[in-house]
Amino acid sequence: MANGQWFPQDWPERIRALADGTLTPVVPKRAATVMLLKDTTAGPVVHMLRRRASMAFAGGAYAYPGGGVDPRDDDHQIRWAGPTRAWWAERLGVDEAEAQAIVCAAVRETYEEAGVLLAGPAPDSVVGDTTGEDWEADREALVARDASFAEFLERRGLVLRSDLLGAWTRWITPEFEPRRYDTWFFVAALPEGQRTRNASTEADRTVWIGPAEAAASYDKGELLMMPPTIATLRQLAPYDTAGKALTAAPARDLTPVLARARLDDDEIVLSWPGHDEFTKHIPTGGAPA
Repeated sequence: MANGQWFPQDWPERIRALADGTLTPVVPKRAATVMLLKDTTAGPVVHMLRRRASMAFAGGAYAYPGGGVDPRDDDHQIRWAGPTRAWWAERLGVDEAEAQAIVCAAVRETYEEAGVLLAGPAPDSVVGDTTGEDWEADREALVARDASFAEFLERRGLVLRSDLLGAWTRWITPEFEPRRYDTWFFVAALPEGQRTRNASTEADRTVWIGPAEAAASYDKGELLMMPPTIATLRQLAPYDTAGKALTAAPARDLTPVLARARLDDDEIVLSWPGHDEFTKHIPTGGAPA
């Protein structure tokens, strides 16, 4: 492969099955992922994790902390700072209950997989070090889904800081994939006093890396990534501080990006609208080009 674009070997077969009507698309699950940034003298860097090669979905690929929405966070009112739920509902294109659950998922997954918590005891504060044994016990309970994130915040007396997040883009897994997600990508800055760690059982490595450096490594085929990951890295590269990226977020278009596949004579053409670099031409019975 010329670059690091992740491409499952069963895609051509599934694309043909979708085209001839023998494959019924799976309903995508709601999900959220966070591009966590911090400033350095060389510019902002983003926190990325490498998914274990044994993972069924995107094994070996670099990604951001993220995961599925917990339905329990839809209707449990929590202490909330920043833009209102109504504002977030309009921004994300969902109702208010869904908006709360999606934002909760973004904050929860960042805590579960990176140990960073975008919440504080007051609307203008953020917790400090979260590496103590009591914090770790709570984090593990969240990972095991023994407690919802809303319950965790309530018991801890914490306010969710939605103002520390910026909605960046939205991607939906292609219709021919067996595991599908409707994923909102957020951007956030590492809070002062907190530090990341590899807290995820799904990752074997984590790095802080400049978006342009990561994109260059993808182009050389050194880092494996899914289209949304490399696309967002390229979008982040022009910003010389984390704050500028956050400031730009509210104006970004959140129209979902959904891959399209069509049969064209003797090949399958796979494309992502607005992202021509990911277009694949797959000869019938052959490998992608």
